[in-house]
Amino acid sequence: MALPTSGGKPNEDEEQHLRHVEKDVLIPKIMREKARERCSEQVQDFTNCCKDSGILMVVKCRKENSALKECLTAYYNDPAFYEECKMEYLKEREEFRKTGIPTKKRLQKLPTSM
Repeated sequence: MALPTSGGKPNEDEEQHLRHVEKDVLIPKIMREKARERCSEQVQDFTNCCKDSGILMVVKCRKENSALKECLTAYYNDPAFYEECKMEYLKEREEFRKTGIPTKKRLQKLPTSM
């Protein structure tokens, strides 16, 4: 493993380097979350169909399931979308390295009175 070259701080290449778990787990997780938000209409249609169909949802909701899969897959296979999610992850990682506070905790509201 290379040592940082700029007086203890990682250089730009080291800042942009992604570990295996980041590439294969953490960034895809962000992609799934964002794709579900962007395909919210298809998610809602599929959810409603499943609620209405009960045990027959496998048969009755094929059209909604296909539409949802198509929407999600379009995002998963889009290199620009991957880059967008990667940059979001790198920004979160950089902020964590500066503050030591995970994004979820930073976004939680602090109590207003004690």
